[in-house]
Amino acid sequence: MSVALTGHVAMTTDNAKAQGEAADENFNGVLPLKEKLSYLSTDMAGNLLYSSLGTYIMFFYTDVFGITAAAAGWILLIARIGDCISAPVWGSIVDHTKTKWGQSRPFFLWMAVPFALTVFLAFTAPDLPPAGKVVYATITYILAAGLVYTGIQTPITAILSNLTPDPAERVKANTFRLSGGLFGTFITAVCTLPLVNWAGKAITGETNQKVGFMFTFAVYGVIAVALLWFAFRNIREHNYDPKTQNPLPFKESLHAIKGNWPWITLIIAFVIFWIAQEDRMSVAVYYAKYNLNNENLATVLNGMQILGLITTFLIPPLSKKLGKAGKTDTMILGMVMAIVGQLLLLTASNSFALFVVFWAISILGAAMALAMPFAMLADTVDYGEWKNGIRAAGLLSAVGASFCIQFGSGLGNLIPSKIMAAAGYVANQQQTPEALNAIQFCFIWLPIIVYAICIFIMLFYRRFEKNEPAIRAALADRRAKADAAADAAAAVA
Repeated sequence: MSVALTGHVAMTTDNAKAQGEAADENFNGVLPLKEKLSYLSTDMAGNLLYSSLGTYIMFFYTDVFGITAAAAGWILLIARIGDCISAPVWGSIVDHTKTKWGQSRPFFLWMAVPFALTVFLAFTAPDLPPAGKVVYATITYILAAGLVYTGIQTPITAILSNLTPDPAERVKANTFRLSGGLFGTFITAVCTLPLVNWAGKAITGETNQKVGFMFTFAVYGVIAVALLWFAFRNIREHNYDPKTQNPLPFKESLHAIKGNWPWITLIIAFVIFWIAQEDRMSVAVYYAKYNLNNENLATVLNGMQILGLITTFLIPPLSKKLGKAGKTDTMILGMVMAIVGQLLLLTASNSFALFVVFWAISILGAAMALAMPFAMLADTVDYGEWKNGIRAAGLLSAVGASFCIQFGSGLGNLIPSKIMAAAGYVANQQQTPEALNAIQFCFIWLPIIVYAICIFIMLFYRRFEKNEPAIRAALADRRAKADAAADAAAAVA
């Protein structure tokens, strides 16, 4: 596909000037280490709580709170449907935010406590009748994993385009962010079940996972709030100027989607990718408990997510080396690697050591793929500006990241819950061969199928990435002309 660089709606002079060159005139485009570490802390906080929801909430519902697997699956899907509304609303809220602190940054201050509190409530198990449990779980999960989480995830993603106008620095900053996310996931995977079991026994004198989960998420909540407030204190939006930034009406923001086929392609792929990502982590608890006959091995399997740091820090040089479509090819390479690792798991049924090695291969590949869509979203924001003259970073990021993660995660929990329920899964019982086979299918084969579909879709996005340099050059030229016109008008005035 060739990209024509003329004939598109030009931005107004004021908007071009506001959204063009970095608002901080002394900023050279390179983010200081302190700010990269601050960006790291945002996703560490987010994953500390959200990964806990993705990994343990279905297990908590079925084996601790006493909700059936089928009901738990529907709760997760209903919450995801609500995200269809909350994601664009939060995106518009971010686009309309105009403060002395920036556009996205203040949400790290405002939303930290509500995020921690709602996740704590989601892992609280009050003594209710069966119907009451379902209602309570539905309300608290919608708040924690949907409405409130979107309010923190949207600015985390949207702020990237405001941190720096430099595409290479965006990739580096995003690498730090994803590294923080992996640290958060690692803490969740390694510490959660041991802390739950220890706290329950220490507080009540006997095994009590209900009390253990409450204590654990009170601790996680305090840590997450501290991390988000640390980010608020230290991060700066160098590419945002509150004096000249004009908030976009919601209807006008929607025009940024019109004709933005790279963004549409990316969100479809990202939703599908997150089905596999969430499925692997949530089913790992069941696979360890029932197929490997050791629930504590779930800590090992999910704790190995930290290995993703290895490939995460290789992403900037790798994507550069792979050429014009480096980000797309890096993501595809990661998914191919994950598929290979998943297939090899089938050959290691009698050796847990081999199983761990092959699982590590799958983790390394998935981590490589996971890092890319967030950086790609910033590029589709540029495309929307070039195509339609509208830069709606909040809306595009909210739907492209928050909605995709949550809706894909919901499906990644719903699909295995339905498969397991259909196979006769019953919590805390000896499982039938059919149920064990269903758990194995969800843990090994379902991610393989989903990754393959995602690879096919990303081949279409690859066509766009090859033309990114031309699009950025056209935007730079347009902004330079707008600046010159504004300066000339000011001189005449």
